[in-house]
Amino acid sequence: MSTLPGGLRVATAEMPHMAGTSAGLWAGVGGRNEPARFSGIAHFIEHLLFKGTGKRDARQITAEVEGAGGYLNAFTSEDHTCYYAKAPAVHLPRLLDVLSDMMLDSVFDPREIEREREVIREEILMYRDQPQHHVQELLNEALWPDQALGRPLTGTVETIGRMTRNDFMAFLGRNYHARTVVLTVAGRVTHEEVLRLAAPIAARFRSGRPPSALPAEIRSGGPRVRVAVEDVEQLQLALAWPAIGRRDPRRFALKLLCVLLGENMSSRLFQILRERHGLCYSVQTGTSSFHDTGAFHFSAGLDPSNLGRALRLVLRELNRIRETPPGRRELTQVRDYAVGQLHLGLESTSSRMVWLGESILAYGRVIDPHEVENSLVAVTEDQVRAVARDIFRPSRMAAAAVGPGADAAQLRRFLTV
Repeated sequence: MSTLPGGLRVATAEMPHMAGTSAGLWAGVGGRNEPARFSGIAHFIEHLLFKGTGKRDARQITAEVEGAGGYLNAFTSEDHTCYYAKAPAVHLPRLLDVLSDMMLDSVFDPREIEREREVIREEILMYRDQPQHHVQELLNEALWPDQALGRPLTGTVETIGRMTRNDFMAFLGRNYHARTVVLTVAGRVTHEEVLRLAAPIAARFRSGRPPSALPAEIRSGGPRVRVAVEDVEQLQLALAWPAIGRRDPRRFALKLLCVLLGENMSSRLFQILRERHGLCYSVQTGTSSFHDTGAFHFSAGLDPSNLGRALRLVLRELNRIRETPPGRRELTQVRDYAVGQLHLGLESTSSRMVWLGESILAYGRVIDPHEVENSLVAVTEDQVRAVARDIFRPSRMAAAAVGPGADAAQLRRFLTV
């Protein structure tokens, strides 16, 4: 990683055996940095940066990358936004020219804004029609009530309807500058080559202050419940608990706890709910991590008549891991899976490019994967139990359900029995 004059950070992963190159231009701003009135503005801007610059219209932006045998896309998260492209390595100068043109010279044509407003409205409605997505939005609302983390990244039909060109330009001006932007490149490149290409780009970014976000507030008095009745076959169930931030040393024990409970087919909840009792097809656990907090998630789709039975089994298993640490053999299997997935997940140029960007924005440096491996290997059985005891507190639980007959009172009753 190098920091260029002006503050732009540039990181590379040299992978000379690969044919292609992935490049990402990151802004350290996302849904957590939005005022409630403009919920969804970071995501809206992500869309608008594809709609034309001073020298390219919307079609030319994508055609230049796709015409080189590559692809171009973007995503918005709670605390960052990434614009990325991949193509054969010889076309890296073109990728960087397109990405920087989008970020530095988008025109925000009022006609395109109105057109994209309708596109995002349809995106919001599309997600609302997907129970597995809808239940996660309700779960976030229950876990982080009246907070940015509890609002959908797309915003709502109401919030995107009130945003103006001036609002977009003001948000962009405050948050897209040398202190927040990171360039990451992985593939058949050298660090020196990327620095040479990045120098004129860095010179165009102005200085600024890092964006701010209100600290997350963890609420007790739960379980807090949100439901939505939908005319579908399955009931989508989701549970969550506040967890720990990305700098907490317990995060490695939390990762192994997550694998142990529901990240693969060998996990306890998969074996109990699907293999032993046949209650559902999909069982998943996961974590989210931010600078000051995080969350542990569980989700499953099941027949509404099996809701009470499934919840009893889940809560019983969570209580079990709170009281009894995993055995040495089980923890070794869980650890080997986590380490293996870590390294397998970094085999592509795209995943390595993302690793660089997320590392720098979260920690200010590039994290060596072997550093993570060593931390996972060092986790003990008692540390897994300790993090489970700290997280799985009934008073902090949030729950959501979407499907036929979803009933908040019934769900709350099942959770508190």
